[in-house]
Amino acid sequence: MPSAPGQIKVQVCYATPSFEFLRDLELIAGTTLEQAINQSGLLQQVGGIDLATCAVGIHGKKKTLDTVLREHDRVELYRPLIADPKEARRRRASGKAAGA
Repeated sequence: MPSAPGQIKVQVCYATPSFEFLRDLELIAGTTLEQAINQSGLLQQVGGIDLATCAVGIHGKKKTLDTVLREHDRVELYRPLIADPKEARRRRASGKAAGA
């Protein structure tokens, strides 16, 4: 269903291993990524998210909080990596080489 004139539909999502937040919003055109996150209620529902340090993006591509959203954007908040992917790959590769 199309948005009302001057409105856009977006989705805000955030996930942890045990929790999933997915909220569809209809916002005023010109809304920024930060405004959408604030209006979604995510920060009130999930404690400990600091937008000043949290990586955010749209459809898997990192963006800044002042990015203006477009119709059907998917706003995503990214958690910090627990392990360096390159180092984890090296450990797996060295383990296979030792076992071979």
